Amino acid sequence: MSTTVTETSGSAITVRPAFDSTIHKQYKYGEYLPVYDETTTLPPLQSFEFNDRGLVANKSKSNLFPKDHPDIKVSQLTPQIGTEVHGLQLSQLKDLQKDELALLIAERGVVVFRNQDFKDIGVEKQKEFGRYFGPLHIHPPGITILTLLSVPPTGGDTIWASQTAAYKRLSTPFKTLLEGLRAEHSGFPQADKANRDGKHVRRQPVKSEHPIVRIHPATGQKALFVQPGFTKRIIGLKQEESDGLLKILFKHIANGQDFQARVRWEEGTVALWDNRVTAHTAVNDYDVHNPQEGLRHGFRITTLADKPKGVAGLESVW
Repeated sequence: MSTTVTETSGSAITVRPAFDSTIHKQYKYGEYLPVYDETTTLPPLQSFEFNDRGLVANKSKSNLFPKDHPDIKVSQLTPQIGTEVHGLQLSQLKDLQKDELALLIAERGVVVFRNQDFKDIGVEKQKEFGRYFGPLHIHPPGITILTLLSVPPTGGDTIWASQTAAYKRLSTPFKTLLEGLRAEHSGFPQADKANRDGKHVRRQPVKSEHPIVRIHPATGQKALFVQPGFTKRIIGLKQEESDGLLKILFKHIANGQDFQARVRWEEGTVALWDNRVTAHTAVNDYDVHNPQEGLRHGFRITTLADKPKGVAGLESVW
């Protein structure tokens, strides 16, 4: 396989294939297999001006879903989160339609498009599509676009939870408490594990403080902004108070089946979601190491977004 070039916040990185040619032959789209860079070191991320495309969108979404196209079918996955679209190709969208799509993703959390040709338009056009919504990067927190190339006959679904709906379900006194708090988010545990495993850390990890309740710039809605992998403590609380409060929030989001949506993947399915207002997890219910059970293979494009802003002017600190 030829050398692959990826992009991280505008930087081109030369990398080698992560798997040998024998592994590549097992996959229909071997050119999309992961790559691993063992040498490149990246500078710290810099602040940038971000303009959410959803802010300029037509709220009626009449460009994205014109009435004179009855072949476009739109349905809600659940009342609280998730929309599914048939009969519309992402690769053909104009800018006005992309703006409305950005707003729809912000409102519904995740939007699933079926029977897409997105996987066949080439890496450069795929990156160009993603770049419309924000600078590309390998990590969240903006819009993420996931395309499945191969799927097992059953299993391997993805579950999304609405952190907007999760916030709404809390009591008024609890909301008021959370709206005045910031939490520390840290990338050090992931970097430490990579170092222990002998892997190369391309960018030094950072710690930052973000509002526990953030406001989405396009919708104005409030959402919980905590995640067990990165959110480590609540600023200003005793450790036992912080641990207890975060445990409640993590459990609330994970167990909130009435504000979750489960998506069954098919080849050519593309899901777009807003990492600022959702949480997600893959369902590991099949043997990923047994090719006879099917291979789950896809690629993602992830964009950066705005610095979180909370209630009453509460802002992030780093």
